[in-house]
Amino acid sequence: MSEGVAPDESRSWRARLLGWMLHSYFALTRSMTMGVRAACFDQEGRIFLVRHSYIAGWHMPGGGVERHETVEQALAKELREEGNLVISGRPQLFQVYLNNRTSKRDHVVFFRVQVEQTAPRKPDLEIVESGFFSLDALPPGTTKATYRRLKELEGGEAPSNYW
Repeated sequence: MSEGVAPDESRSWRARLLGWMLHSYFALTRSMTMGVRAACFDQEGRIFLVRHSYIAGWHMPGGGVERHETVEQALAKELREEGNLVISGRPQLFQVYLNNRTSKRDHVVFFRVQVEQTAPRKPDLEIVESGFFSLDALPPGTTKATYRRLKELEGGEAPSNYW
């Protein structure tokens, strides 16, 4: 993880513009968007989280499903790109959510996976920080959605239909 970068400093106007442009492009070229995210746990039971340059907070890794790509292929690709993570065993499908905060047609396919990290993930223009965290010591700025998904995974809440 990189240190000394405040969340607001990492969200430059260029990064926000890029995020807006990507969402606008997807909205114009697709009738529905679909993404994958995963609760990624290591052998010690810690969860892997990322902090993006273009959106505030700590999130579970994931990204869009491209044409001609299965959700499991997209999941493996996104975990490799965002965290140098390799899935151990078979991903467990947990829930499909409508992410109506992003758009009226964005869906998130959410998995629980066991992972191994092949090498620490170095910060870049997309991911400014990442790392494994104990469930009782999540980093400040962890998103409400991340906390909700963890409660659902542990059985403390019924899975929602909305991200």
